[in-house]
Amino acid sequence: MTQRVLVVDDDADVRAYLALTLDLAGFAVLEAGDGIQALERARDGSPDLVLLDIMMPRLDGMQTLRRLREDARTSHLPVVMMTARDQREDTLRGLEAGADDYITKPFDTDVLLARVRAALRRADQQRSLNPLTGLPGNERILGELGERLAGGRPFALLYVDLDQFKPFNDHYGFLRGDEALRSVGDLLRTVARERGDQDTFVGHIGGDDFVVILPPDLAEPVADTVCARFDALAPLLYDPDDRAAGTIEVPDRRGVPQGFGLLSLSIGVATTEHRDFDHVGEVVTVATEMKRYAKTRGRGRSTFAVDRRREGEEAVTLEVELP
Repeated sequence: MTQRVLVVDDDADVRAYLALTLDLAGFAVLEAGDGIQALERARDGSPDLVLLDIMMPRLDGMQTLRRLREDARTSHLPVVMMTARDQREDTLRGLEAGADDYITKPFDTDVLLARVRAALRRADQQRSLNPLTGLPGNERILGELGERLAGGRPFALLYVDLDQFKPFNDHYGFLRGDEALRSVGDLLRTVARERGDQDTFVGHIGGDDFVVILPPDLAEPVADTVCARFDALAPLLYDPDDRAAGTIEVPDRRGVPQGFGLLSLSIGVATTEHRDFDHVGEVVTVATEMKRYAKTRGRGRSTFAVDRRREGEEAVTLEVELP
């Protein structure tokens, strides 16, 4: 699909030059001669990026940028500011106001196109992130697994599930629930940085499910560290009285109070160390099965289970029946 760039400049010659340059590079071009027109075209023309000059009549670039960011219909658009070489202060003001990048006049064609493509690429990546934790979401997770399978690269998948999250969320409300999920995401990022390598990937499937993808030899040390650190962190997410009691009471559907223990993690690990996988779905199925098995062993503490079966071996026997 052709990406659309809105060019905003009061100089018709500059617009013509930019339109030709972008058109030859494969972009569709929209034009606006001032800030007022820019806001209209941004709302109605569905651009993927805005190239925005600072010095314009009626509504200058800084005012236009602020209005773009204040409007829910346009707040997500990447904006690259266009400035003269002696407008460094304006450039800094633009970046502080929410511009994604800037380019100076007169333009270097290669630099211009590189800045536009980079801003579009960053915007695409941002859209694929989970909005709560800022971690890559399902699309990126599946792509990462697919690339490692296709490239024959050894890896392990840690499927991380936050246990007792629903009663916690019901008891404390969504804001505290979101705080707990962000805490898990931050913990996984920190452990991945400290104990993983440059290829370690952390993602957020959604809800209370997360993944870590990393080399097989790092899977157990990372899973063990995550479990230990989360068990130290979890009590701090509770009010003092609940923390001291080690439980919270949440009414069931009939209004009868039920006791629930503190949050913990169950981690299922699927790895290419012992078997080959033909497709992504198979990896996820094995990791899910091991996560379910880990849940039977936790007894209120975080735990992990690694799939050590080789090709053709029987599935693990679950100690309890899970839904």
